Parts: sequence; C-alpha cells; structure tokens
Amino acid sequence: MNDLPEPEPEPEPATVSTTEPEPKFRIRARHTGTTLTVYQAYRPGLGLPAARNGRFPAKWSRTRMTWIKPSFLWMMYRCGWGLKEGQETVLAVEIRRDGFEWALRNSCLSHHVPVLHGEQDEWKRQLKQAPARVQWDPERDLRLQPLPYRSLQLGLAGEATERYADEWIVGIEDVTPLATEIHALVRAGELDRAQALLPVERPYPTEPGMLDHLRR
Repeated sequence: MNDLPEPEPEPEPATVSTTEPEPKFRIRARHTGTTLTVYQAYRPGLGLPAARNGRFPAKWSRTRMTWIKPSFLWMMYRCGWGLKEGQETVLAVEIRRDGFEWALRNSCLSHHVPVLHGEQDEWKRQLKQAPARVQWDPERDLRLQPLPYRSLQLGLAGEATERYADEWIVGIEDVTPLATEIHALVRAGELDRAQALLPVERPYPTEPGMLDHLRR
C-alpha cells in the first residue's frame, strides 16, 4: 500500500475576463439578416386584429407618433408585463432592417444636445422636420430595475409612420402569453427559467457613423 499523501492538484490558471463592458448606447435586438423585431403594446381591440392579420387595422392612428422598442424588457417595463390599462396586448413586430435603418438615418434626438445640435433653435428645427426621433432609456433587468446602460426607443411620425405600416412590417405576433409566463417565473423567484425564455437580443450591426447624430 502506498502511504504517501496524494499530490496536490496543480492550481487552475487564473482566467482573465475578456468580456467588454456594455457601452452606454447600443441597439440590442432580436434580428436576422434582413429583419429585426420591435415591440409595442395596445388594447386588445387593436392588438389582437393586428396579430391576426399581420397588419394594423384601419383604426390604428397614422397621425400620432408611434414608438417602437427593440428591447423586450424595456417594453415589459413600459407596459407592466401587459397589465397596464390600454397596453394589455403585447406585440412583437418583425420589420425590415432597411426600413429601420432609414428611420435611424432620418432621426433626431428627442432632447437638445449642444455638441450635436448647436443652438436650441437649430435642434427644434431638426426635430420638427425629422420623420423619426430617438430616445435612449435605461435598459431593464428581469425585475425591471434600471441597468447602467441604455436601449433605444424609436418614435415614428408622418412619412416614417406610413412606411412602417405599409412597407416595413413582415409579421406581427401576439407575445402576451410569453410576457405572462416570464412574469410569473420572476414573481416566483425562478430567474434562471425566466431568463431562458427571453427573446435573444444581440448587438445590432450598424454602419460606421450611422448613430453619430444620435449619441449624446
């Protein structure tokens, strides 16, 4: 019998994290080579026909600004997991990437940034003329608490609204059941299971300079 002690195992080499910190401003979305998914929430009388037909019904307003959100969890924060009045039906709207990028190129920030816009009057002029506007809001975690980086909201008006409704939409899905299921898991403290159900949102690739006029 060998009475010598077992040799001590070699220590594992220290691992250096190569994960880069999340940039403050980044578009994250569920996307393919030709489309990306954005989220909106409506009353059932509007949201359910939209999901059923793949198009917004005639009573959907084209004269008011409509906000689309690539972040599922930011939409959950906004609509309270589909529990807020008037936002009970959560829609995943798949749109063409070229349309989304047209909106980005033709957007103005929703607030004045002197280094980007110069005088406030110039910003107001740009904002009035732009068919789309961008707002960066804190991204949210599963408990809908703010994170230290931001996600994009895109407001569409005028020509952008018409293009969105008539040209960009590839399909509309009612994801209210998914929101309800994830919310139930969060409330039960089963965060790993909830996380596994979230739509996979990856950094959205943009051409160099495309967002320069939209970052503060």
